[in-house]
Amino acid sequence: MSKPILPAILSCNGYQLSDEEKKLFNTIHPAGINLFSRNIKDPQQLQALIQSIYQTIESNDILIAIDQEGGRVRRLTDTFYHSTAAAIDIGTLPIDKALRAAYLHAEITSYDMLKSHLNTNYAPVLDIMHADTTPALKSRCFNSDPQIVTLLAQKMIETYIKNGIAPCIKHLPGHGRAISDPHLNLPIISASIKELEKDFYPFQQLNNSPFGMTAHIIIEAIDPLYPATQSSKVINNIIRQHIGFDGLLISDAIDMHALKGSIAEKALNSLQAGCDIICYAGGNINELKQIAASCHPMSDKSLERFAKVKKITYHKKNIDDIASLYDEYQSLLSAIYPYQDKYDATEVLNIMNNTKFN
Repeated sequence: MSKPILPAILSCNGYQLSDEEKKLFNTIHPAGINLFSRNIKDPQQLQALIQSIYQTIESNDILIAIDQEGGRVRRLTDTFYHSTAAAIDIGTLPIDKALRAAYLHAEITSYDMLKSHLNTNYAPVLDIMHADTTPALKSRCFNSDPQIVTLLAQKMIETYIKNGIAPCIKHLPGHGRAISDPHLNLPIISASIKELEKDFYPFQQLNNSPFGMTAHIIIEAIDPLYPATQSSKVINNIIRQHIGFDGLLISDAIDMHALKGSIAEKALNSLQAGCDIICYAGGNINELKQIAASCHPMSDKSLERFAKVKKITYHKKNIDDIASLYDEYQSLLSAIYPYQDKYDATEVLNIMNNTKFN
């Protein structure tokens, strides 16, 4: 008899699973595992780690996820993988070239992920860029025009799915108006519902996406008390009904400082508000145990959504002629590539939390 699935994509601390991590993951069967820079030394080590995860959980039917957006948000580094541009660089190109670059970007990223047996990418970002968007997010946005964002994101989503990589759109219902970094504190959005329609637009147009991530933001016009991740009003009334998103909904990382309370409280509050699963990035064994103890097994509706995401990963595609594709990609972006922004909010958070990085 199969084990109930914990509604969480969790994380581990290093290049190999510790004995404590193995014991815990074998017991709880998480929906997946997130991997970060601290978990990735080279392709051989990464493949061995992923195989160990599958063996420990006694299933290869889980999500192995990374943030591989491009630009500074890349967990697969240039030493062994291809360097890819930030979304803002792609969105700066004329639309015909931008669409081609978006396709090539997703092809190249898919190739690198498939080579190391990764199957889920927390990308693309559908947030609209505003003049004062926080530096934690601004370079990760394609454009300030919702239609351009929609077209480029759609191209990437289609390409990832075609290649057997599950894409995760983010950050529902729209994060671009945040002027502070939710890794460090809670942004408050004071725009009216009418103004927010611009931010909702890409998510509405791509609401058939199989997988999406929430934003850790207060939207005062909808719920002045709780961040979107933990607001049943935002999740039910805006994300599910107004935007029409019925895919698997995952929280942004619950160890970010935008959310308050213990790690168990953060997990439980996010699930009770309507998230299907939660995302945890910290790799702290004590926090992993607290999450495991606080979460009930995934609901039937969430399991249906989860199954649709997993189905994407069953169909791997061999990507031929990657060298030619990469040459074309670099040529398209030659005037502004590679992106030089060094601000990586996840790294900032982990340094603050004294998390070990290798």
